[in-house]
Amino acid sequence: MSQTVSPTNPSARGALQTARSNPVGDFVQETLALTKRLFIQLQRRPSTLIAGIIQPLMWLILFGALFQNAPQGMFGDNINYAQFLGAGVIVFTAFSGALNAGLPVMFDREFGFLNRLLVAPLSSRFSIVVASAAYIMVLSFIQTAVIVTAGAFMGAGLPGGLGLATIALITFLLVLSVTGLSLGFAFALPGHVELIAVIFVINLPLLFASTALAPLSFMPKWLQVVASLNPLSYAIEPIRYLYLHGDWSWGSVVMQAPWGDVTFGGALGVLAGFAALALLSIQPLLRRTFA
Repeated sequence: MSQTVSPTNPSARGALQTARSNPVGDFVQETLALTKRLFIQLQRRPSTLIAGIIQPLMWLILFGALFQNAPQGMFGDNINYAQFLGAGVIVFTAFSGALNAGLPVMFDREFGFLNRLLVAPLSSRFSIVVASAAYIMVLSFIQTAVIVTAGAFMGAGLPGGLGLATIALITFLLVLSVTGLSLGFAFALPGHVELIAVIFVINLPLLFASTALAPLSFMPKWLQVVASLNPLSYAIEPIRYLYLHGDWSWGSVVMQAPWGDVTFGGALGVLAGFAALALLSIQPLLRRTFA
């Protein structure tokens, strides 16, 4: 005889609820809803996106003008500074945006909205983190598209379709890792003042200790070592290689570090490893926060 589903039959009611539940679908729905909330906030305060687009354009224009009369061959044979600088601006813009990813979460903490989410019947509280990462990822791709387009008009050229897809992959790996670290700071630090201080301390030093503005050969030996350890350099140099070489492969040498040559595939491997390390490092903190 078949079992009747009724309010007085707990086992049947539980089976029906289990059959109707869809953890993956619920997680996706929650993530989309939380991501939409962040874009609604952006729509109400569009100055954030506008500033994020104007700043890299100013870098391109001002630094491009500053070095337009640089000696021939300073940045390489038959390379103008717009071609050299474009990769650095793309990476630094994505890095800066990802480094700020923890600020919305920190403000949610301070205003009490995060506590409401933590007590809400979410299928997974990790949707809070994934939504923040998705939001920053979209903004980074928008900024990257604007920079690539502006750079093309300024004489930097335009990589082919596969090259553009590879730039998107490099940007994704960098943003994923830095966003993870920023969200970790947001859950670990006591308030937004401390988080902003950390962002200021990290931001510009990592820029100047990379190959964004000058080649390794232009730096003193100690700074060459620092720049060769900087993850930003492993994102900048492959993108720069794509701009300067129509033919490339995973074995192409993109950077000559003090300890040896770094290939295209090796640089992407470093970025993937950095992303995995960053995400693994924040797991204990997230589990403690979401427990």
